[in-house]
Amino acid sequence: MTTLDTPLDALLDSSHGKPKLLVVDDQPINIQVMHQVFGADYQVFMATHGEQALSICQANPPDLVLLDVVMPGMDGFEVCSQLKANPATRNIPVIFVTAHSDAAQETHGLSVGAVDFISKPVNPAVVRARVKTHLTLKFQSDLLRNLVFLDGLSGVFNRRYFDQQMGVEWARAARNNTPLSLIMVDVDHFKLFNDRYGHQAGDDCLRQIAQTLKSGLRRPSDLVARYGGEEFACILPETGFEDALAITQDMERKVRAQKIPHEFSQFDGVVTASLGLATRTVQPGGDPVALVGLADAQLYQAKQAGRGRVCGARLDTSTPE
Repeated sequence: MTTLDTPLDALLDSSHGKPKLLVVDDQPINIQVMHQVFGADYQVFMATHGEQALSICQANPPDLVLLDVVMPGMDGFEVCSQLKANPATRNIPVIFVTAHSDAAQETHGLSVGAVDFISKPVNPAVVRARVKTHLTLKFQSDLLRNLVFLDGLSGVFNRRYFDQQMGVEWARAARNNTPLSLIMVDVDHFKLFNDRYGHQAGDDCLRQIAQTLKSGLRRPSDLVARYGGEEFACILPETGFEDALAITQDMERKVRAQKIPHEFSQFDGVVTASLGLATRTVQPGGDPVALVGLADAQLYQAKQAGRGRVCGARLDTSTPE
């Protein structure tokens, strides 16, 4: 189990893969130096001016930013200030890397939200050690924040986190003109399951279903949350209708394949689930409430059609598929 004492290597192996570093510097030679230092162990992205750095952080948030202070146009202090003012990027640690190391600049940098200052020319061993330290702190902070958003029974995210991320992902999809899909999942005849097998077995069933749904996710940005009772919700950013439909159908099969005994199921005596899919296309309009409503309506249609199946629709047409 991951804990706050888990070392960086274990955190990376379990949840992050190679950490993503964004190097922001208007001098290509400085970016090359940083790539030589970190290229073997990190995903290194680059930006040569402030506006480009902000755009990258919005579209593909890095785990840490190495930021030059003196750049033409928007300087590093302003970039850092804007990152910290945005809820979607405020938790990304920023380390200033600068040839100017007077106390006033360092104080100002820390006041706008940076976590550290490193002087140029960089010492590779020192910069590696500092980056590793701040990544460890960042991942542990992420873990602590996530614990607040975890459902204690199922181990997946809770409704509070779902509501928050639904707004975040809708805004991102609208800003980047990308699709967004939502799956609503209901365990079929769960009350009858509880009445027949008891609440302990019911809890075990929900935990198994939650992990089964989680195993059906395909991207790090995808998530599953317990929506309430025996109902779950899955958010699939940047996933169009056809791909989302394939994922939804795969989840239905995976749940059935668990072969959890259910005496009152009409499907070979095993637990099944009904799933409703809704996709926001790249067309403008709509809102997250409408997407949730459409997914819920598709879930209702799946249940009315006999349960243990998938129904889906696109938000712009609301035409069932």
